[in-house]
Amino acid sequence: MQASNERYHSLNVTLHWVMLLLIAAVYACIELRTSFPRGSDPRELLKHWHFALGMAVFVLVWLRLIGRLLFRAPAITPQPPSWQRAAASAMHLALYGLMISLPLLGWLILSAGDKTQIFSWLTLPSLVAPDRQLAGQLKEIHEWLGVAGYWLIGLHAAAGVAHHYLLRDNTLTRMLPGRSGN
Repeated sequence: MQASNERYHSLNVTLHWVMLLLIAAVYACIELRTSFPRGSDPRELLKHWHFALGMAVFVLVWLRLIGRLLFRAPAITPQPPSWQRAAASAMHLALYGLMISLPLLGWLILSAGDKTQIFSWLTLPSLVAPDRQLAGQLKEIHEWLGVAGYWLIGLHAAAGVAHHYLLRDNTLTRMLPGRSGN
């Protein structure tokens, strides 16, 4: 199935922009927590929202992958060279890898830290036995990948803008909100 000749299916467009907002909120929560003293209620609340929103990303990324399978991407016109298509594929693979691995690592950190109750209404099942050393190791990987995410998201956005304003193709307009394929 294909949405239209020019635009992504509305499901894919909606999930793309919802995920952007969620990911921005995940990053904002973890960055803003440092504005508050350790152990304070606002800091703890921001950490809990970071965890909960991260799990929402983890759930929605699977819907995005299903959407990609159900509705093929419309062609880029004019067609970019093969090296750009390969770079775009690598970028998408890296972004999907982050949208899966970062929340999963976060869940593993919570499990290893024996802190799976995020809110009174949300407790995650433990994926591993409590192990503080493992939690610390996983946290380092999670933080490193989080920083890599800033760069990848920035490059992804810059590429979309460059395609629109410099290369003058339809890469960006295929995913813009508004009137999209059914």
